[in-house]
Amino acid sequence: MVLLLLRAAIFLGSAALGLLAAAWLVPGVSVSANGFIVAVVLFALAQAILSPFILKMASRYAAAFLGGIGLVSTLVALILASIFTDGLRIEGLGSWVWATLVVWLVTAVATMLLPLLVLRNRTKNAQR
Repeated sequence: MVLLLLRAAIFLGSAALGLLAAAWLVPGVSVSANGFIVAVVLFALAQAILSPFILKMASRYAAAFLGGIGLVSTLVALILASIFTDGLRIEGLGSWVWATLVVWLVTAVATMLLPLLVLRNRTKNAQR
C-alpha cells in the first residue's frame, strides 16, 4: 500500500513539474494557481489511463509509432486537461508542440529521479 501511494505521489509530482516547466518555458502556455491541482490530477489520470491503451493500439495497428507513445499520450492528456479544467491554457500550434515535448521530457526525467531522491532520503532517515 505504501509503495502504491509512493508511486502515485511520484507520478503526480512529475506531472506537476512537467506542467510548471511548460508554463515557464513555452510562450502561450499558462497554468492558473486556482486550477493547478485539478489540472495536475486530471493530466496524471489521463496519462495513466491513456498510455497503456495507446500502447496497445499502436502495437496492434502501427508498430512503427511505438517510440512516440509517450508523446502521444502526453499530448492527449494535455488536451483533456485543458478542455476539462480552467487551470491549463495552451494557445497556438507551436505552443502545443513545445508544451508536449517539454512536459513529456520533464515528466520522464522526474519519474526517474524522484524515486532516487525519495529513497535516498528514506534510507538516510532509517539510518538515524
